[in-house]
Amino acid sequence: MTAKTLRDLCLSFNAAVEEFPFGPEMSVFKVLGKMFALSALDVRPLTVNLKCDPEDAVRLRAAHPGLIVPGWHMNKRHWNTVTVDGSLPDRLVRELVEDSYDLVVAGLPRAERLRLDRP
Repeated sequence: MTAKTLRDLCLSFNAAVEEFPFGPEMSVFKVLGKMFALSALDVRPLTVNLKCDPEDAVRLRAAHPGLIVPGWHMNKRHWNTVTVDGSLPDRLVRELVEDSYDLVVAGLPRAERLRLDRP
């Protein structure tokens, strides 16, 4: 997966936007003001911080040592840093990004979740 593919994937979700609150080199992808992905798209190896269910986070780290690690500069219980250099299947990376988005949406107030469902 390339940086462009990762960026396009993050922006493909309903109401997703890219912002740069930490400077021009750090892309922060949000849904209705809440972050679901964070990546320095120009840095190699390419990595992305993604929100994750705490039990799944531990399981994923054990299954993919060195490629999925506790979230860098994030709450280590709820965030993983995922290396996106081709070592992990693109399908898994896509699923992890989607799961992160879904977790953030699930935490939004009901009225905001309903707003996302409207065309």
